Amino acid sequence: MELRIFTEPQQGASYDDLLAVARTAEAAGYDAFFRSDHYLKMGDADGLPGPTDAWITLAGLARDTSSIRLGTLMTAATFRHPGPLAISVAQVDQMSGGRVEFGLGAGWYEDEHTAYGLPFPSTRERFDRYAEQLEVITGLWRTPAGETYSFRGEHYQLADSPALPKPVGRIPVLIGGKGPRRTPALAAKYADEFNLPFVDAAEAVEQFGRVDAACEAIGRDPGEVVRSAALVVCVGRDDAEVARRAASIGREVDELRKNGLAGTPAEVVDALGAWRERTGITRAYLQVLDLADLDHVEFIAAEVAPQVR
Repeated sequence: MELRIFTEPQQGASYDDLLAVARTAEAAGYDAFFRSDHYLKMGDADGLPGPTDAWITLAGLARDTSSIRLGTLMTAATFRHPGPLAISVAQVDQMSGGRVEFGLGAGWYEDEHTAYGLPFPSTRERFDRYAEQLEVITGLWRTPAGETYSFRGEHYQLADSPALPKPVGRIPVLIGGKGPRRTPALAAKYADEFNLPFVDAAEAVEQFGRVDAACEAIGRDPGEVVRSAALVVCVGRDDAEVARRAASIGREVDELRKNGLAGTPAEVVDALGAWRERTGITRAYLQVLDLADLDHVEFIAAEVAPQVR
C-alpha cells in the first residue's frame, strides 16, 4: 500500500504552507504530494489567505522539491481550456524532472464558478466537455514530435497543433468519482488510476466493479488500472492525541473512525488492511486538513507506513 499526502488548500493555506507540508512529506518518505483544485472554501473554514492555483502551486513545488511525485485530485475541467492546460501540465512535468501525475474531473462545485465568473454548464454538458478534454490533452501529449494534432469536437476544435511542449515521459492520468455510467467508461479509456474519494468500502467495491466491466467491454485488462481511495486521516499516539487532532479540524473522533482513518497507528493499520482486502486498493490518499501539524505527517510515516508497505 502506497501512502500519499492529499491537501485541501482552499480551506486556508498559502504557498509556503503547502511547501512545508510537501517538503515534510518528501523527507518522511511519502510517495506523492497531491492537492485539490478549488477556488472557494467549503463549510466553516475562513479560507484565508485565499485560494491558490493548483498548477502554479505545483510548478513552484516542482522546483522546491526533488523526488516526491506531484499531482491533483482533481483538476476541474471547467476551469481551463484543454490546449493551454496540456501545455501547463507538460511544463510542470519538465520542471519537476518527470514527477507529475494528472487527475482530471468534470468539475462539480457551482459556488466557486459563480464566485469567480466561470461558466457552470449542465451536468451533461460538463461531462461532454470533460470527455473532449481527456481526448485533447492525452492526444496532444502522445502526438509524436514533429507531427501535428487536430481535433474537432462539439466544444473544442484544434487544427494542426504542434502539440508542444512534451512531458518528460508518459504522465499518469487519474480519473475518479461515483458516476455509474460515463465515469467508468472514461476511466476504461483513459485512466491509469481510478480514485474514489470519501466513500465507504461497499460503495467502492461497486464502483471499482463498474470500472472493471467498462474495461472488459473495450478489451482492456482491468488490472492495468490502479485502484485508490482518498480518506481523511487523524492519527495519534493515544486517544487524547487523536481527540486533540480531531478537534483541531472541527470533527468528531467517532465520525472520523466511521468515515475515514482515525485512531492509534494500530487502528489505522487495521483499517487500511481492511480496505485493501475488501476493495483491492493499492494506494491511499491521506487527506490532511491541519496543514500546520507537520508532526502528524511525520508520525504517520514513522508508525503507519512501514506496517502497510
